[in-house]
Amino acid sequence: MKRALVVRHVPYEGVAGFRQPIEAAGYAIDRVDVSDPIFADVDFRAPDLLVMMGGPMGVYETDAHPWIPRQLEKLRDRLDADRPTLGVCLGSQMIAAALGARVYPGATSEVGFAPVTLSDIGRRSPVAHIAAVPVLHWHGDTFDLPAGVELLASTAAYPHQAFRRGRSILALQCHAEMGRDPRFGAWVESGADSIARAGTDPGTLHGDHDRLGPGAVAAGRAMMTEWLAALA
Repeated sequence: MKRALVVRHVPYEGVAGFRQPIEAAGYAIDRVDVSDPIFADVDFRAPDLLVMMGGPMGVYETDAHPWIPRQLEKLRDRLDADRPTLGVCLGSQMIAAALGARVYPGATSEVGFAPVTLSDIGRRSPVAHIAAVPVLHWHGDTFDLPAGVELLASTAAYPHQAFRRGRSILALQCHAEMGRDPRFGAWVESGADSIARAGTDPGTLHGDHDRLGPGAVAAGRAMMTEWLAALA
């Protein structure tokens, strides 16, 4: 059986709605937290699929999070080998950094459910499944677009929302995996500063999660199903 490794940067940001399409594509899912003692020894090139999820830290916060440089080093080795890799939010920023791009704080916090705008290439990619579907955004960092990749999606505040390199590397700033996960409450509880900077509030977020979340997850799962099928 194929193996997928999910890297969690905080316990409440797991693979969520993407679990179903990953398992349906024939992968057995393993998980490692960056806080696990074994994390330093994990071989990033070994799994058939690497999935790096989100987290509140910035790629540039290496003094506070000394595991970041080692993760980037191992990620570069995997990307150099063109091994199938998915990055979500912080994971997407990690991919951008590993490909040589600058990651830095954005002008504002983007928090809440909203659609993305697709590029011409994006309309012909698996990301097209989330076109016009409000998906969860929860970020305050952005990145320059790495050389050699294709931009797939944007928002007004964050023009680099999704990109790919070939068929095997996909980076998503938005959280199309979220919308049916009970851990969303932990996001809201831990994200008071980001919520305030974005000009929204916990009640709005919980209401939108209940109302829009199932549709967002369905679209995200369709996107993953198509992307994973192309890896076979």
